[in-house]
Amino acid sequence: MKTALHYDVLVIGTGAAGLGLALSLARHQKIALMSKSALEGGSSPHAQGGIAAVMDTSDDVESHIQDTLSVGAGLCDEKAVRFTVEKARSAIEWLIEQGVRFDHATHQKFHLTREGGHSHRRVLHVADHTGSAVVTTLLDQVKSHENIDCFPETTAIDLIIHHQACYGVYALNNATGEIFSITAKATILATGGASHVYQYTTNPLDATGDGIAMAWRAGCRVSNLEFNQFHPTTLYSIYSEERAFLLTEALRGEGAILKRPDGTRFMPDYDSRAELAPRDIVARAIDEQLKQHHLDYVYLDISFSPPQKIKKLFPTIFAYCLKHGIDITQAPIPVVPAAHYTCGGVVTDLCGKTDILFLYAIGEVACTGLHGANRMASNSLLECLVFAMSAAQSIQKEKREDHFSPVAMDNKKSLLEPEIISALKIKLKNIMWNNVSIVRCNKKLKQAQELMEKIYQTLGNYRQTHRLNRELIEAYNMSQVSLMMITAALKRHESRGLHFNQDSPKTIPLLAKAACYRKAVHQLATQPSQDSESLYI
Repeated sequence: MKTALHYDVLVIGTGAAGLGLALSLARHQKIALMSKSALEGGSSPHAQGGIAAVMDTSDDVESHIQDTLSVGAGLCDEKAVRFTVEKARSAIEWLIEQGVRFDHATHQKFHLTREGGHSHRRVLHVADHTGSAVVTTLLDQVKSHENIDCFPETTAIDLIIHHQACYGVYALNNATGEIFSITAKATILATGGASHVYQYTTNPLDATGDGIAMAWRAGCRVSNLEFNQFHPTTLYSIYSEERAFLLTEALRGEGAILKRPDGTRFMPDYDSRAELAPRDIVARAIDEQLKQHHLDYVYLDISFSPPQKIKKLFPTIFAYCLKHGIDITQAPIPVVPAAHYTCGGVVTDLCGKTDILFLYAIGEVACTGLHGANRMASNSLLECLVFAMSAAQSIQKEKREDHFSPVAMDNKKSLLEPEIISALKIKLKNIMWNNVSIVRCNKKLKQAQELMEKIYQTLGNYRQTHRLNRELIEAYNMSQVSLMMITAALKRHESRGLHFNQDSPKTIPLLAKAACYRKAVHQLATQPSQDSESLYI
């Protein structure tokens, strides 16, 4: 492979955001599409619930906006919320044009379900595998498009930054260990979130915060990283596996209830919306029940619904649970919360632009202001598509003729033993799960900060002295983003949305603003590798 490649546009990430943007530009631009695993990797294919959009006459855009603002616990950017919600219908229409077939209740009407925080049924879906249907449809077109070159199994190392502008990325071929550069007139981070910094998560292995870490090293602001969403309901029986199996919120939208082992409900004791309260409330309620009653799990029960309805709406969940010995048409499901979604990320405007020229961030890697302190269910795929379209329009208008030739890199250092990286990752994930989870306190946060700084320094040194591979790059990014999450949590002296601190349990109106940090503001340990510009250029 050549040591330097050049394209009009470089997209890093192959979820709904990355694929949507690539297809929106490919008619007139030459696109490089990068994924550190298979092209089908990432979180989008695992999204079960659906996409929120006002598609029924009984609903209205203003209601969707107000629901989102309410769930965001006072921290949403209303301009971003209105921008996203008002463009929801056009995003759905674009998906339908691409070939996505949403479920219908009648020939002319979509089947709409309801999820937590929504006041109306407005979630379009393809049974219980909406994300997979969207990604499969878009990826089929990407693979056959003559203007899109795909780079699977290729890990981004660092952005190529020169004079506060982005020129592409240094990349690692996972199979050969070769490092090469891909330069482009526009670079888009669509790398997803960072929930794999937690021991238990619904996310695939790719979700290690790479884009957030790279953008921050390059000089971008990050924001809202203290708000990590925990999905209330994942299947307990495989809680020890790499990825917890998600039980979509649409189950509760169709009437499923949460129960203690003795059969009694508990959500009405916490919120008038009961099981359809926002995720932060439901996750904390389950967490309290587990601790208060010394339980391993609580139950999610939809067995009172007609079996054929359950099998039609939730075929994936029905089959998966049956495989693990649970017939959900006959018995309740043991459930526990797990890390699910990163509400903060790289600060962008409504076009996906970051603080670095010609660098964009879209999807879960970005902090657009839509989610605030808590994401409302099924607004995530919507955000991916709306901002992919918006970024594409901005990129089409940009005129950039300058070019920068980065210095070539080699990767001939000695390989670090895989067991060392693995042990550090396990320790990191345990620290985050035990100290920076659903309910927090200052003592544990400070302990986590001290422990994480040591891991961060150690991995930074290894990154300088040893051969780079995907595992080392990921582990370093995980330690960097974890430290930013912990620091952000310590700096918020209140409880709001997904951030609940026992030492500051009240929500303080004066703190209803997003805290943005640049590299120097975080007061992290001195970074052994310094920044990408001084290291590579």
